[in-house]
Amino acid sequence: MTLWLRSLGFNLYLYALTVVVAVLGSPALLISEAMALRVMRFWSLSVNSGLRLLCNIHVEIRGLEHIPSGRPALIACKHQSMWDTIIFLSLLPKPVYVLKQELGLIPFFGWYIIATGMVRVDREGHASALKKMIADSKRCIADGKTLVIFPEGTRAPVGEKLEYKPGIAAMYHQLGVGCTPAALNSGLFWPRRKFLRPPGAIVLEFLPPIAPGLNRRDFMATLEERIEAATGKLLLEAGHAVTNPSGPQPA
Repeated sequence: MTLWLRSLGFNLYLYALTVVVAVLGSPALLISEAMALRVMRFWSLSVNSGLRLLCNIHVEIRGLEHIPSGRPALIACKHQSMWDTIIFLSLLPKPVYVLKQELGLIPFFGWYIIATGMVRVDREGHASALKKMIADSKRCIADGKTLVIFPEGTRAPVGEKLEYKPGIAAMYHQLGVGCTPAALNSGLFWPRRKFLRPPGAIVLEFLPPIAPGLNRRDFMATLEERIEAATGKLLLEAGHAVTNPSGPQPA
């Protein structure tokens, strides 16, 4: 019952916090991109504070030394939970998510996405959408921002791997920067489409970057192998039995 009540308290806190911050912070949308990002950063920090105080869920960040300091970067992260779309707002100085275009249509939330220059992708646009994504990403890199992309395109159930989309390979090739893989275990504590928030430690681990210059096939294989292997280790560390093999699957 305690777990249920804690989870209820956090969910109520999350919804109330989101509405209050979005509404009270809305003048920032008219001031500047930097001000809008400050509002989102405050929201991100407040969400993690709620997790700690209400659910006894702590956050541990590993491998920050693998993120290039003082210059733009590309991060490719495993995606298990809504938490993954929140943490980078308070972790990086100039974060930009690559996300689906429809999110920009959500009242208030979508306005912040647009105001902070997030890269919005039309999933039905195919070649034209990929071209626009690359152009928008190049502008972000030129502005010294850090791009965050989830290569699977959507949240994967804990212990499972979805197909890695080709967009990340196009970005790696076209942007000319290294790619820092990232693994996590957030789905154990903020499960997709589930209510309960069991206590524990969410771990986000940045892995050694993949240097520019690999061909598409080698890059995708390396990226997938590193992310899935590291994610599997984090799940085992947290006491979760991993039944699916990690790393690239045979074609």
